[in-house]
Amino acid sequence: MLFSKEYVGYLAREITNKLIEGEFIETTDKPAATERVHAALVEELTLEDRINDEVRIILDTYSEEMQRSGANYQEMFKKVKNELVRKYKAVL
Repeated sequence: MLFSKEYVGYLAREITNKLIEGEFIETTDKPAATERVHAALVEELTLEDRINDEVRIILDTYSEEMQRSGANYQEMFKKVKNELVRKYKAVL
C-alpha cells in the first residue's frame, strides 16, 4: 500500500468529519461511519497490490514457457497488469 496505516486512519477521520460538517452524510454513530470510510479507503488503496499479486501468479504459471520463448519478465508484467486493470476497470 502506498500510504501508512496511520495516515489512512487519519484520512478516514478527516473525510468523515468533512462529510458530516458539509451535511453530505448524517450519522449518530461517528466511529462506525469512520470505520466504513476507512474500510473503503483501504480497499481502494490496496487494489494495485492485489492486481500485482495476481500478475505474479499468472506469470509464475507461464514461467517455463516464457523462458523457452525468451520473453522479458518486466514487459510481460506490464502487459498482463494493463490487461487486468482494464478487466477490473481500475484507475491506478
